[in-house]
Amino acid sequence: MDIFSAIIVIVPLIAPLGNHFGIEPVHLAIIFIANLELGFLTPPVGMNLFLSAYRFDEDMPKIYQATLPFFIIKLLAVALIKYIPIITLGLLQ
Repeated sequence: MDIFSAIIVIVPLIAPLGNHFGIEPVHLAIIFIANLELGFLTPPVGMNLFLSAYRFDEDMPKIYQATLPFFIIKLLAVALIKYIPIITLGLLQ
């Protein structure tokens, strides 16, 4: 599912849960988008990986290997965003 379809389908389901548990809507949205991007960088559904392999005419294992450091950095960034809300909500306060 592409990112726009996921937003249309899943956000109405998780937004009320976020409100129920007291999660700031902007914070929840940023976590949601960052997690979607992580999903697009992981096999077997990694849409961004398939697009990169097609565009640069490379084999998938080479693309996996090239994107692994960026995936790890993004994974750490998502963990920070999840557990330190001031990162995403600092400008709102």
